Amino acid sequence: MKQKKTMGHWALNIVSILLAVIFIAPILWALAVSLQHEGKQIKSVVDWFTPPYTLSNYPDIILNSSVPTWLINSLVIAVVVTVLTVVFSSMAAYAIAKLHFKGSSMFFLYFLLGLMVPGEATIVPLFITVNQMNLIDSYAGMILPSIAGSMNLIIMVTFFKGIPNELLEAVEIDGGGAATTFFKIVMPLSKPIIATVSIFSFVGSWNNYLWPLLCAMSSKLFTLPVGIPTFAGTYTVDYVKPLTASMVASLPMIIIYIVFEKQIVAGMMSGAVKG
Repeated sequence: MKQKKTMGHWALNIVSILLAVIFIAPILWALAVSLQHEGKQIKSVVDWFTPPYTLSNYPDIILNSSVPTWLINSLVIAVVVTVLTVVFSSMAAYAIAKLHFKGSSMFFLYFLLGLMVPGEATIVPLFITVNQMNLIDSYAGMILPSIAGSMNLIIMVTFFKGIPNELLEAVEIDGGGAATTFFKIVMPLSKPIIATVSIFSFVGSWNNYLWPLLCAMSSKLFTLPVGIPTFAGTYTVDYVKPLTASMVASLPMIIIYIVFEKQIVAGMMSGAVKG
């Protein structure tokens, strides 16, 4: 048994390493290309990784292109969407999970059914609605449709249902109202799941392409997913500048994942156990 366990352990490690190499290889290639001199002749794959290297591409992208503007747009939109998503999703999830009102189960079923509707199917009515509200080509138009997500609400409802009702009833006995219970008891206990929802919301907003493409009419409001393809289109042969721009766009996501990796795993495991 010990030998079989050891063999399985090593097999799992080998498979994990192979998968890690497969997923990280494009990032390493993009990083290597971004450090090459523009116009360098490439005869084989190895040439992408050979010196001489240069860091001049990064200042050039930051100072002489619209990438910083797109980066700021993506950052502002993603942060605002994340904050609003956490606030509204947590309040709605608490009401559905703990405030047993008439039709609460139907509300939860309604959001579950929302997972069955692809986002692309709602684009046309969403565009018509936002256009009638005169929010096209504005920050509000790109932010507001992104804060109502069924998945984040369902994750929080599942977690909140696992919080003991006795704990909440004890707060009520001590004279605490629903607001006190929510902000002083439920939210502090929900830090792992809040971190998870925040990461999912931030990444989803950061990578969102279709809606910003339709909503942003001027290049000043482009986000990185919308702007990078138009930027890359000006470099049809050389990959250096487009991949340098892509690395600049990817850097915030890489940093966020490295910093919040433990919170993501803890939140997902906690949600799974509570469910």
